[in-house]
Amino acid sequence: MSPLRLSRFVLPAVVLAAGVTALSSSAAPPGGASQAPAKITPERVDGVHLGDTHQDLRNRGKVGPIQPGCELGGPNTRSANLRAPLKGFVTYSLSSPRRVRSITVRGGARARGVGIGAKIPAILAKFPNAKVDHSTDQVFQLTLVMTPKRRNGHRIMFGVSTQTKRTTVIGVPGIGFCE
Repeated sequence: MSPLRLSRFVLPAVVLAAGVTALSSSAAPPGGASQAPAKITPERVDGVHLGDTHQDLRNRGKVGPIQPGCELGGPNTRSANLRAPLKGFVTYSLSSPRRVRSITVRGGARARGVGIGAKIPAILAKFPNAKVDHSTDQVFQLTLVMTPKRRNGHRIMFGVSTQTKRTTVIGVPGIGFCE
């Protein structure tokens, strides 16, 4: 095939591929990546509230299937993984109907703009009355930063790695240690 004939087939294919690339790069990223991170408060993370039942969260697509929880909590403990854009899990009450007792976040949400990867000074800047607790540094390699309890008794707890000095986990109202 002559170079002239080859260019008749290759050139339109290159133009078409360039057009598809330009269109796909100008479109919004898939999966809602352009959305703002979910919000953490002392009572909820995104649409997951303390006290919600598993069935309600499942019907709204907020959590995955229920599964056994931490063995240290006994034989009847249950938990469920959070669905995207959140990363983490919820822990349920021991009796039926299963209600959310705590929410553990490992990504996808922020409290007053503070999220996974934040350092202790950034947490204290947004939560000036928070207390830093080093009692878990040796055993769990995690420094806890706890916001004051609200009138309903709930709080936000940040777990900051002693190695990286960055937040690795956020708990509402606290972080459960299972390992």
